[in-house]
Amino acid sequence: MTASTSLRLRPLRLEDEDAFRAAHRAMLPEGFEFGWAFDEGTSWSAYLERLGDERIGRQLPPGIVPATFLVAEVGGRVVGRTSVRHVLNDYLERFEGHIGYGVLAPYRRRGYATEILRQSLVIARSVGVGRVLVTCDEDNAGSAAVIEANGGRLDNVVPTEPGRPAKRRYWID
Repeated sequence: MTASTSLRLRPLRLEDEDAFRAAHRAMLPEGFEFGWAFDEGTSWSAYLERLGDERIGRQLPPGIVPATFLVAEVGGRVVGRTSVRHVLNDYLERFEGHIGYGVLAPYRRRGYATEILRQSLVIARSVGVGRVLVTCDEDNAGSAAVIEANGGRLDNVVPTEPGRPAKRRYWID
């Protein structure tokens, strides 16, 4: 079975709490937030409610845009995640783009990132995003290859804060 036939994106469920928290903790040392703006002290039901509000654009704090957060599942295991932003603010347009995705270390190099991005593009189109911006750190060759495999065309590379890698900005039509 290939990544494209076995991986599915889906919303978080109540029973995902332990797997989600473990994934979040596992990726923090890499400087990656598995759980977008997740705080370990937040109740799971409150976090799920917040993600639901973000998906429909309700009660958004300043600077936050409507977004769909989904986990990637293969064989009943959470292997990664995606966040599809429905619109961009100035910060997202410069550094983060419409789609942010990640794969847990034990599941890398299996084609899951490419499939997560492919399915995320379908979701972006379904919420009205025509031209999709996807970014990655300049030193992340794997992510650059994933974006290019999904039709990404490099627009430019922009500097970030001191001590952090620049961002490669790709557009996918």
